[in-house]
Amino acid sequence: MFRPKLPDTPHVPSITTHIPQDHAPALSAGRSVAPFVGVGAGAVAAVVVVGVVLTALLAAVAVSAVSVAIAAVVLRSLVTGANKR
Repeated sequence: MFRPKLPDTPHVPSITTHIPQDHAPALSAGRSVAPFVGVGAGAVAAVVVVGVVLTALLAAVAVSAVSVAIAAVVLRSLVTGANKR
């Protein structure tokens, strides 16, 4: 009563495919090179994106380090100036 009724699965006939015996990677005149170019372009785009992200992180760390160094110099000059007075 509470069990779901599953639909009957139709019988799927078996499909026979022809597998060519020649597995040479050479391209024929009618074949497109676009799939190979697409894979290469995707890989190049991924490398460029990762490079940009890493460069941005490195720049952020460098800017933070410079600002901390400047703050340390200013604080040091304020502390030594207060001791001399």
